[in-house]
Formats: sequence, C-alpha cells, structure tokens
Amino acid sequence: MAATERKPVLIVLHQEHSTPGRVGLRLAARGHRLDIRRPRFGDALPETLDAHAGAVIFGGPMSANDGDDYIRVETEWVKVPLREAAPLLGLCLGAQMIARHLGAPVTPDPEGRVEVGFYPLRPTDAGRALMQWPDRVHHFHREGFDLPEGAVLLAEGDVFRNQAFSYGAAAFGFQFHIELTNAMVGRWTRRIAEREWVPGTQQAAEHFAGRALHDWKTATFLDDFLDRWLASDPRPAA
Repeated sequence: MAATERKPVLIVLHQEHSTPGRVGLRLAARGHRLDIRRPRFGDALPETLDAHAGAVIFGGPMSANDGDDYIRVETEWVKVPLREAAPLLGLCLGAQMIARHLGAPVTPDPEGRVEVGFYPLRPTDAGRALMQWPDRVHHFHREGFDLPEGAVLLAEGDVFRNQAFSYGAAAFGFQFHIELTNAMVGRWTRRIAEREWVPGTQQAAEHFAGRALHDWKTATFLDDFLDRWLASDPRPAA
C-alpha cells in the first residue's frame, strides 16, 4: 500500500437502496474508499479489519431484536472490530446492535413514545471532555438501548436517555443520525402524514424546519468526530 493511500472504511447498510449519506461523503473527502456491504442481501463481512481503517454500521427500519439471520450475524460480527480495537461506529440500529452484542437490552419506550424528528441532546461530563456536541439532533427510532457494562455514556436525551456511548478507545454508538442529507430526509419523511400517529412523531415540515435551524451544528460535529474517530485507531500503521 502506498504511503499516501488510506485504508477503506467498511460500510454496513440494511436496505437495497440505502446510502452512507453525509458520513460517506466526509470519509471519501478524507481519502477513504467505501467498502459497502449489505449482509441482508448476501454480502459477507470480513473476518478481520486489518485492511480497513474502521467500520460504520448504519440504521434501518428493522429492530436489533429481530430474529433474521443477518441481524444475528451482524450483531455477532461486532466482536471483530472490538477484538481488534479497530474504529467502530454504530448509528441508530447500528448502535443498538453494538449494545446488544455487549449484553445490553434494546427496548421500546414503556409509554409508547418514539423519537422521530429533532430532539434535545445533552452531553455528559465525559462527552463534554471529548468534544463539542449539537444541542438538537435528528432521530428516527422507536427503540433505545441500555448502557452496556463497561461503556461510557457520552450524551443523554429526554425520551430515550442513552443517546451516545463509547466502549474502549475506538468504538462509539449514536442513537441519533449524523449522516442525513436533504434528499434522505425527503425520502424518510415522505409518507409520515399517511401513517398512524405515534407520540413523538414530528410531521415532515417539522423535520425540515429543525434541519434549517440545527443541522449546521450536526455537520460541524460530524467533521470533528470523524477526525477523532479515525485518529483513535491504536493499531500499527500498515
């Protein structure tokens, strides 16, 4: 590998037409090729991350509690980056898979509420010591995770308390979405008005209003976080 060539980042997606959105764009801008895998559609996951700079497990409408083979395989596969101390990031469903792998339950809100839209985010002391966080972030989820044993809580929310955690030096789980582009928000909110209303669901117009007011803070956070995350790799350089 040439000295100037960066390792690819493994991207794990859950739907046929899903994209890594802004996370993928920012990683590519940093010189990382995206190695996109969709285990749900038969793609294998690597037995080691020696050839990768890290891995990102993205979200999806399914549950980490589902019994599908690919959910089980992905959740079990989390042991690979954890064992190797490779940078690992889970977003929404991905964070829940990491939490489940570490033995923490993933459950709905007991009052039946969801977080779909922009909701407050409060960093803990440990989170503030790490970096600056946005105060409102975009959510699309109906379940949350308990804090895994040995993990450090980095940020909290109102409905689902545990919003961000770290595990070791290089593994992170975020319940909220930092990858969304305008086009992705349009696709995800297109039919909200036609669905049965669930407490905590904001209408599509509220998503775009929240984005106009708050998304710049998430974009700044994403750039800062990715630099720290990629630099957290303790493995020897190739």
